[in-house]
Amino acid sequence: MQQRLTGSADDPLIRGRYRKEARFKGYTIGALLIAFAIIVAFFADIIGQGYSAFWRTEVRVTLDYNERAERIGRFALAEDMREIVSRGAVRSIPREIRNNPELAGITREVWAPAYSEVDQYLKGDADLPEAMAAQVDAMVESGQIRNSFNWAFFTQGDSKLPELAGILSAAVGSILVLFVTLLFAFPVGVMSAIYLEEFAPDNKLTRAIEVNINNLAAVPSIIFGLLGLAVFINTFGVPRSSALVGGLTLGLMTLPIIIISTRAALRSVPDPIRLGAFAMGCSRWQVVRDHVLPLSLPGILTGTIIGLAQAMGETAPLIIVGMVAYIPDIPGNIFESATVLPAQIFTWASEPRQAFVEKTGAGIIVLLAILLTLNAAAVLLRRKFERRW
Repeated sequence: MQQRLTGSADDPLIRGRYRKEARFKGYTIGALLIAFAIIVAFFADIIGQGYSAFWRTEVRVTLDYNERAERIGRFALAEDMREIVSRGAVRSIPREIRNNPELAGITREVWAPAYSEVDQYLKGDADLPEAMAAQVDAMVESGQIRNSFNWAFFTQGDSKLPELAGILSAAVGSILVLFVTLLFAFPVGVMSAIYLEEFAPDNKLTRAIEVNINNLAAVPSIIFGLLGLAVFINTFGVPRSSALVGGLTLGLMTLPIIIISTRAALRSVPDPIRLGAFAMGCSRWQVVRDHVLPLSLPGILTGTIIGLAQAMGETAPLIIVGMVAYIPDIPGNIFESATVLPAQIFTWASEPRQAFVEKTGAGIIVLLAILLTLNAAAVLLRRKFERRW
């Protein structure tokens, strides 16, 4: 009787293992392709909805600074243009005449933003009454209507008129909020991590603290909003909707991330560096300050940037502390009412008008660009300054 050889390519067991390995490899590749397809579909949908907001329709009109326009700006326009040109184009005319009386009685040509429905019609996303559509088409043919880059989207704040709405006030609010977040979370988080990793004794109390810090990193962000409402607004009286309360709330959320990443960076420094410094007569604080901390700084900064990027994209905790208010003007300081980019996008997404749909998409594109930039900066920073032991 011939004995069957085991371990060879002809062994049925070996062939079965290879088949299972090939199937498993196919599953993983399929999962990767599905994930990639979802990401591509997501970006294609967002870009498809939002890219048109970076362009706007403008109309060449003659403004007549007459007596009626001194009281109501819309009378500066010819009657047949009042349904085509945005009300925002003439809203400031009474104030201009009051500030500059020499404007009264003159006429001048300007390129004014078109009414949002006209803009959407020319972009193929809305319909107009037949007579109005014919007038708009004739103006396009004559060169009285043009398509230009929408600088107002970056230089103006929010507006009830979608053709005038921009992200400037939300962008400034985001900067102020992140500044407060960094000012609060970075020193507290880094110093807490240094103590836990380098100075704290290994006992039940420190182990309980470590467990709770790890748990806090997984707590839903809206819980931190409730905490910020209860502690900062109701207890300490921090102004509601201000960049200060938003920054402190996001600071609480970012704190566990900074502590965990800082401890990991400190732990990556080899013990022989510490022992060598101790052998030279350094105190524990000198070892940490002059040797451990400088070597772990790239990892600390990387974790901090990632934490700030996560805070940049948060909306839920800021809704709780009131940062979804209508803010058309730039906040002057951290105590004034402000909003942030995610909250601004949330507000636009709830608007029923079609013109706000493209504003929502454009806001998401800008926010994604900022978040990807921050994460790319963290990766580059880590690669440039990371030391391998």
